[in-house]
Amino acid sequence: MIFEKIVLIPLERIGALIGKSGKVKAKIEKICSVSLSIDGQTGEVIISGDGDVENMIPFKAEEIVLAIGRGFSPEKAMRLLEGENSLHIIDLREFVGKSTSQIERVKGRIIGEGGRVRKNVEDLSGASVSVYGRTVAIIGEGKQLRSAVQAITALSNGSTHGKVYNDLQESRRRQKMEKLQLWEGENIFE
Repeated sequence: MIFEKIVLIPLERIGALIGKSGKVKAKIEKICSVSLSIDGQTGEVIISGDGDVENMIPFKAEEIVLAIGRGFSPEKAMRLLEGENSLHIIDLREFVGKSTSQIERVKGRIIGEGGRVRKNVEDLSGASVSVYGRTVAIIGEGKQLRSAVQAITALSNGSTHGKVYNDLQESRRRQKMEKLQLWEGENIFE
């Protein structure tokens, strides 16, 4: 089956997508069995392949390109190839409208002084977070993604940082308890 997808990324992110001497582009093409055609004038990236669409790898190439376009380093974007990781993008205009000053205010709440809030959300949820332009992009597995999205949504809606941290810690506690219960239910000596 032939796969072709067109993705638009910001012009200033083209260099990150290509990488030094084309290494990032080549790595994505090799791992995902696709070819990337990048237009440096428009930011248009054509992802095409005729490989095995059944294994979903060409679709992961699309997510990786989008993640790099939303501010993730290529190394963090490659996390999308591991396990059940996926990308979620939140448009901050959904919370504050088109006002540039309001978008900047919410971005400041999410990033925090010296990036401390963003780092705390990453540490407590296990997800990776990138604040870029009018968006917040998140990479993680199901429960990690859900926790981080809830935290970013709460911060965007005006919740206090303390409440958001408490909710993240409670979510992490629940996840640990669920994992322990799974282990207890298994007979590892069989």
